[in-house]
Amino acid sequence: MTTPHFIAAAGLVKIFRVADLEVVALQGLDIECERGEILALVGPSGSGKSTLLNALGGLDRPSAGRLEVDGKNLLKLNQFELTTYRREMIGFVWQQTARNLLPYLTARENIELLMTLAGQGGKQKRQWADELLDAVGMREHANQRPTQLSGGQQQRIAIACGLANRPQILLGDEPTGEVDWPTAQMILKLLRDLRDRFGLTIVLVTHDPRVAAWADRTVAIRDGRTSTETMRVDDDQPQPMASGEAAPAEQPPTFEELVVLDSAGRLQIPSEQRVLAGIGRRAKVELVAGGILIRPSDDERPTIPLNEPSAGPNHSSLYSSEPLPGSGEQPPKRKLPWNHRT
Repeated sequence: MTTPHFIAAAGLVKIFRVADLEVVALQGLDIECERGEILALVGPSGSGKSTLLNALGGLDRPSAGRLEVDGKNLLKLNQFELTTYRREMIGFVWQQTARNLLPYLTARENIELLMTLAGQGGKQKRQWADELLDAVGMREHANQRPTQLSGGQQQRIAIACGLANRPQILLGDEPTGEVDWPTAQMILKLLRDLRDRFGLTIVLVTHDPRVAAWADRTVAIRDGRTSTETMRVDDDQPQPMASGEAAPAEQPPTFEELVVLDSAGRLQIPSEQRVLAGIGRRAKVELVAGGILIRPSDDERPTIPLNEPSAGPNHSSLYSSEPLPGSGEQPPKRKLPWNHRT
């Protein structure tokens, strides 16, 4: 990691110990995030997403590796410095409303309480609370308690609370997990607007691919390691229109998925792709024109009875639309969550 990044992790390890049992949640994870970026973390349950989020927020300390935020290595901070970092740099938005808001306080009181804990007071606190309520579109609901608000309104107040301490990083753990999709879209648009307005860096954990599609970049984590990155690709610039010509319809964004190599040069190949390619525990790696070819070793290549209709679904190459010799049919088309470019 020679290029300075706002957030950078290298070889990050986290081991939880319960009695005599050890659980390795992060297994040498590498990740980077630029200042002002919206980064989504996706992956199956138990992959290490929330563990990474807690480490970024200063709620938990990794067991080994390096985790730097704005040039500070969080693993080298003492407890007082870590608390200061969390109070001054980090804002949180959780999925459960009970973790975001106190039910017996009004929306304004919830926000101002966090400002008091951050050391703000007097007229400055009142002005910043008003600005945040305006920013999330909840000024008219400032004197209502959470039980008097809808789920979407509660989450907008929760976002305002997350910004009460004027953080540089906003962390969200499934922030749209308890609202319907139209409300989730409003919240995601609000997060983008707040990013532009306050210069935030936003890191979200989500299981919903529709939420991840709103991010600037999506990082998939498998088995405690970074597996793939999916980012927006702007291929075509808008062309100037002739006089009187109607504006073209807005095209959906294009996404490109890339495999991530860690600091030791290792990469993860998803199990479904290994099955399709016939790769077991060992593979041959060859340097070819234009790249590197990974193919199964001869002694582990599975036998696929391509000429027997009862053998099951056809298998196809990962990198070609042509069927394998002898199959006689076109390979099945795979549905992807977004408009991918391979």
